[in-house]
Amino acid sequence: MNQPDCNVGDGVSSKNCMTRVPIVLPVISQLPQMREAQVSFSSFKQPFVVGSIETPVGAMPRVASVLTAQDKWGTVKARWGVGRMDYTVEPGLYALGNPDNESQVLVTANYKMSFDRLREALPGRDAWLLILDTKGINVWCAAGKGTFGTEELVRRIRVSGLDRVVTHRELILPQLSGPGVAAHLVKKFFGFKVKYGPIRASDLPDYLEAGLTATPKMRVKTFTLRERIALVPIELVAAFKAAILLMLLFFLLGGLGGPEGYWANAMNYGLFAAVAILMAIISGAVVTPILLPLLPGRAFSLKGCTTGVVAAFVLLIMRNPDLTFWPGRLDALSWLLLIPALAAYLAMNFTGASTYTSLSGVKKEMRIAMPLEIGAGVAGVGFWLVSRFIA
Repeated sequence: MNQPDCNVGDGVSSKNCMTRVPIVLPVISQLPQMREAQVSFSSFKQPFVVGSIETPVGAMPRVASVLTAQDKWGTVKARWGVGRMDYTVEPGLYALGNPDNESQVLVTANYKMSFDRLREALPGRDAWLLILDTKGINVWCAAGKGTFGTEELVRRIRVSGLDRVVTHRELILPQLSGPGVAAHLVKKFFGFKVKYGPIRASDLPDYLEAGLTATPKMRVKTFTLRERIALVPIELVAAFKAAILLMLLFFLLGGLGGPEGYWANAMNYGLFAAVAILMAIISGAVVTPILLPLLPGRAFSLKGCTTGVVAAFVLLIMRNPDLTFWPGRLDALSWLLLIPALAAYLAMNFTGASTYTSLSGVKKEMRIAMPLEIGAGVAGVGFWLVSRFIA
């Protein structure tokens, strides 16, 4: 599965974030040693840096809450998987607006989209943004993978000189970073109290105005239509990377057998096969997430299979195959197996982004669904090849 775009507080969901691990605590004896560290500064040459601000430890880069056209274009490209793995900012401490030693400190990941969603949500506010080195992974997934964790948090506090920049000892972390951070250790060894903010960055202004008090609604992880659609582009790109060669292979094999010439058969059976694979991708990666709450069952594989079955029947009705002979029967049967199997597999990519399932549920679903999907896929390919050679 591809890396998702979600962030605690960025207003969009992610996939594969349910595969989180328990909190990994750093070796306690090593924590006091992190108190001593040489201060390092983030680069001022990053395109979103608009200036600098002087602090007791030196000049810090300043950023604005208004995103530029370049920032927005970067988000669009990341949504489509272009440069996604390098869409990062340098870890460190940044000044939003004109903060002083009493300004609040908000923490997020160095995934650029997470960073942008955080600063965009705070127009007209002065705050410090502490960016952790999560290797370009969003907050929710980084908390599970261990890169948004206690060790990285305390290291970034020290190397940024935060304890000398601010006089208070309070950090505001995204709620979904909780699985990776041992707040009591941060407090015990470094004196910083961890407060968990709302899930969505858009709720931060209200959260701050309420004296760092979250409403029940701020604590609820949603998976709305808008959030589901936001995941579609990167899923399509990933699916098409593999499908292009598969569609080409089916197109070429479609020319084999049959009463007509090779290219005539390829344009008939091979082209239909390519269209069928395309329909399977659209069913699993587009239709399934859009219609998710309306589809039967809890398992994403079942939801994807449902859209795949509908797509297969629609496609076969439009094709109107000759079912009086075995080649036509096997050809129709092959796509009744292949399209739902592929759609079900692609639909499973959305499991970790939703509130519909859990880690144990995902593991159980994979144990049951994957063998069935593979079996249906292999049988479908076999039936299709036989249909071509006996045509």
